[in-house]
Amino acid sequence: MLATLAKLLKVLNSETSPWSLAWGISLGMVLGLTPLFSLHNLLVLFAVLALRINLSFFLISFTVCSGLAYLLDPAFNYAGELLLTSPKLLTTWQALYDLPLARLAQFNHTITLGSVAVALVLLFPVLVMAHFIIINYRTRIQIRISRLPIVNIIKGTKFWSLYQKASQVKKGLSS
Repeated sequence: MLATLAKLLKVLNSETSPWSLAWGISLGMVLGLTPLFSLHNLLVLFAVLALRINLSFFLISFTVCSGLAYLLDPAFNYAGELLLTSPKLLTTWQALYDLPLARLAQFNHTITLGSVAVALVLLFPVLVMAHFIIINYRTRIQIRISRLPIVNIIKGTKFWSLYQKASQVKKGLSS
């Protein structure tokens, strides 16, 4: 647990693009909120693997949002039912159900449709909010943490110098 937290803080403090981290959080949210074995999740996984998106933040976000999805299933069911029973969208659902590929997307299930709709509505607000938080962390909080006396004490120990040397050797081997 502490090793995972240390890795996440290392990535957060690294030169990794804030957008890469924010996209990892938001796409992990989409994958976590929606049913796992769905056609749209293949597209999400393809995007994560094809683009420069941080996998650590993606997996953490996926894990957290998967647990949250169980609590939100009644809300997803309600949203999906509203969308499926809307008279204005009836012809759209009928046309989609006639297409074999669209039938595989399982949008005729209320929880699947509701969770995808909620995840898509939340995608860009979460993306922008995560980017904002990451930028603010790097410009304000990270500097304050580095000034704490306990951090200076840790950086002055022999263990820290050995850790720094090991990190440099590891970087040299991976290059």
